[in-house]
Amino acid sequence: MGARAGPAAVLGLVALVALWPGARAGCAEEGRCCPGRDSTCVATGWRLSRAYGTCFCDEACKTTGDCCYDYAQACPALPCIVGEWTQWSGCAGQCKPNLRMRTRVIRQEPKNGGDPCPPLEEKAGCLEYTTYQGQDCADEHVPAFITTSEYSRERKKRAVHPRWSSETEDSRSYCVEFRTETLSPHCSVESRPYARWMQYLREGYTVCVTCQPPAMHTGRHRCSGDGSDADGNAVLQWQAVGNPLCHGTWKKVQQMEECSCPLVHSFIFT
Repeated sequence: MGARAGPAAVLGLVALVALWPGARAGCAEEGRCCPGRDSTCVATGWRLSRAYGTCFCDEACKTTGDCCYDYAQACPALPCIVGEWTQWSGCAGQCKPNLRMRTRVIRQEPKNGGDPCPPLEEKAGCLEYTTYQGQDCADEHVPAFITTSEYSRERKKRAVHPRWSSETEDSRSYCVEFRTETLSPHCSVESRPYARWMQYLREGYTVCVTCQPPAMHTGRHRCSGDGSDADGNAVLQWQAVGNPLCHGTWKKVQQMEECSCPLVHSFIFT
């Protein structure tokens, strides 16, 4: 019986295999490039791990680590390419906060592990103030313009409204409690000293908004956007005065004579 081949003989065989014309066969020579995970998408050649034998040419080989040595060159990664956004659609409904939408299409599907497609649909809030017949919407759907409760002190100091006096303030003012549903990201990043109060607006939080005589409609003695005629399921809009990019929606919880929220979650109608 012949002796078992020693280390030098084994290295020599490996060298011969490497020089053999078919030894470096891979994805390119086999013409294989397969999407996803495909156990039949195979070739014979060197792997990136320097092991010789069966190697793969499917996208999953990059995860499993058994790609053929030439996978990256034979199957280059192609990213997803999308088209431009369409124009925004009209509001989905009139006289109540709703959604508008825009879309884009895929121009090139991703291949060989290329970057996936970004979202193809985008939605944004909207509100139409007139019906299809051109009639004005009800006041409960007019956005509530709010500012910090600290401004209440400035109102007293400056007496900006001739109808407002200390006698009418207590008798006419009222508070509305809302639960915030959504808000734009611009609220939390507001850093200007006079507008930092916007950082205290949070989704899911209960806030109190005071309606004072300077902000009331003459005769009605109510503030726009207070949801006076809306039920508890109506989604209403609000906007922060001083930063139109800080806005959102909320639902009315109840109306009270006096606010009970912490100071940082208390605001006033403007």
